[in-house]
Amino acid sequence: MAYDEPWTLDAEDFPEEGPQREQIRFALRYAVLAPSGHNTQPWSLVLSDSFVELRADRERALPVVDPAGRELLISCGAALGHLTVALRAFHRAHIVETFPDPRDPDLLARVLLTGEKLLPDAEARALLDAIPRRHSNRSAYEDRPAEPRDLMACVAAAEAEGALLHVLTEPGERDAVAALIAEGDLAQMHDPAFRRELAHWVKSRHGADQDGLSARAFGLPDALSAVGALVIRFTDQGDSVAAKDSRLARDAPALAVLTTPGDTPADWLAAGRALSRVLLTLTGAGLAAAFLNEPIEVPELRPRLRDLLPRFNCTGDGVPQLLLRIGYPQQSVPAAARRPLEDVLVEQ
Repeated sequence: MAYDEPWTLDAEDFPEEGPQREQIRFALRYAVLAPSGHNTQPWSLVLSDSFVELRADRERALPVVDPAGRELLISCGAALGHLTVALRAFHRAHIVETFPDPRDPDLLARVLLTGEKLLPDAEARALLDAIPRRHSNRSAYEDRPAEPRDLMACVAAAEAEGALLHVLTEPGERDAVAALIAEGDLAQMHDPAFRRELAHWVKSRHGADQDGLSARAFGLPDALSAVGALVIRFTDQGDSVAAKDSRLARDAPALAVLTTPGDTPADWLAAGRALSRVLLTLTGAGLAAAFLNEPIEVPELRPRLRDLLPRFNCTGDGVPQLLLRIGYPQQSVPAAARRPLEDVLVEQ
């Protein structure tokens, strides 16, 4: 399968009159396009005639950068968010049960279809149409502010999923956060274990693997993916990475910190659902986003980022889960590799 084939979706192909199992299967093709750390795609799906279960795939965990599995659950939450958007857009009534079995912590959610049809939902259809167009864009953004109404729509999108999105547009705010990003880059790239883990997931888009990050993610031609992986593994590029990321953060029209009330697996899953909705809202508005999560991934920096938010008049005492850079892209980026649905699906 071509690396970009999972991205070629047409909502008009939804099997409106087909069996419910096939309707769920079609919606799942949107779910697997969700973002994930290092593009690990750490989920598996169990399909039956009336429900689908979302499970964490711990074999795709990142034990160095994500020892608690926090970002793994956020990634799975984003897949859940994409799935529920698709079901709403296709007018399928459903019930979401999160962590339905306390004895099975890897069973993150069960989505049951009730068999009833929903009324047309223009918002859900707009979000659905954004799913195949949403890609992390790590390039520089245009030097113009993001429309306030679009940023406020993202704030509302996060709140709808029980999270808060703190948008930072003032230069002083961005400078303070950029300094933490640079610290995080230096700490991470100085750690050989971090570099080995990152290098493991740097792969060509045109190779046999359908996951991971192409060298394009680091501003290099895809053909240099193998070389780039070796450079990352064996050399500390912290100074250059820190300089680049801090510059991108300072120059971005906006940074945004996604927070949740607590820091439990339920909060992480909710953060992922909020992330899904925020990113699709941004995409629909013509905006791009990229992750700069270093101040959250490095344990010593996370409380410092949290302490900054009240200084910026951000309301709510939440726990930072994700940090986004937002702006209008100067250039388009290719789709990241994706495993086909069949590789992550178990039929019941």
